[in-house]
Amino acid sequence: MADIFEILTTLGFWAATLRIVSPLIFGTLGELLCERAGVLNLGIEGIMTIGAMAGWMWVFQGGDLWTAVLFAAFVGGIFGLLHASFTVYLGVSQHVTGIGITLLAVALSSYIFRMMLPEVTTPPKIVPFQIYEVPLLHEIPFVGPVLFSQTPLTYLALLLVPVVWYLLYRTPMGLAIRMAGENPVAVEAQGIDVLMVRTAAVVAGSAMMAIGGAFLTLSAFDAFYFGMINGRGWICIALVIFASWRPGKALIAALLFAGLDALQVRAQQVGGAVIPYQFFLALPYLLTIAAMVVMSRRTAYPKALLKPFRRGDRI
Repeated sequence: MADIFEILTTLGFWAATLRIVSPLIFGTLGELLCERAGVLNLGIEGIMTIGAMAGWMWVFQGGDLWTAVLFAAFVGGIFGLLHASFTVYLGVSQHVTGIGITLLAVALSSYIFRMMLPEVTTPPKIVPFQIYEVPLLHEIPFVGPVLFSQTPLTYLALLLVPVVWYLLYRTPMGLAIRMAGENPVAVEAQGIDVLMVRTAAVVAGSAMMAIGGAFLTLSAFDAFYFGMINGRGWICIALVIFASWRPGKALIAALLFAGLDALQVRAQQVGGAVIPYQFFLALPYLLTIAAMVVMSRRTAYPKALLKPFRRGDRI
């Protein structure tokens, strides 16, 4: 127990937590935006995968890092538009479409990678984002090295939380998004195109998911390899439920999972000789599932989530 407490008080643990949480923030906020508008996006795992590949490939082909982020967001938005075309306009099952999007995006990522680099056996490396120390602030004891000595995409992820909160709760657009997921009939009565609102939310949310995937290749690592998303998309869906569809709680939920993930890596070194390492690997996921089960029992989900909308319908 003393060893665990010692881990929790180290700078390395908290810095690692912020690095681990960054792609989860992008993915969770993207999924939250989709679901707030009434659309479940199970394509997140595939969208994060193709975002990771697209961003990395852009830089590998000579592009700069920030343009790579925009390109990844664009690719994610295209898949979001495809998802919305089936679920929002055609009313196809959101579960089936989302899984189909994931399978398509993962397969397409593999195909493009093999087509562009047919003879590569070891993933080529790029020069990723470097740590940027915020002047003066990074000198603050403990907090500075943890919070203000990160890569630019981590700062962007943290900034995105208040931005999404402000969009949803302080703007007319945010009100339209929330009502499209709660009572789309009321939105239509105000002369607002429900289908367009839902489509815009899915496209924007999918772009965020893709940036979350691109974080892994452009900031956390310096190469793209298959399987690097490793279930992060599914975790983001669970975190949205755990957070009751609120951006602030989503940040807390993502930090909790990232902290457990960072802890299990270090705990293996402490208890690995006694406890099988598989237990530590599974610990973040088990605790996340347990927390989701507890929270979901009293969670007020968007009332129109998973329900297709047709103009003139009275639900």
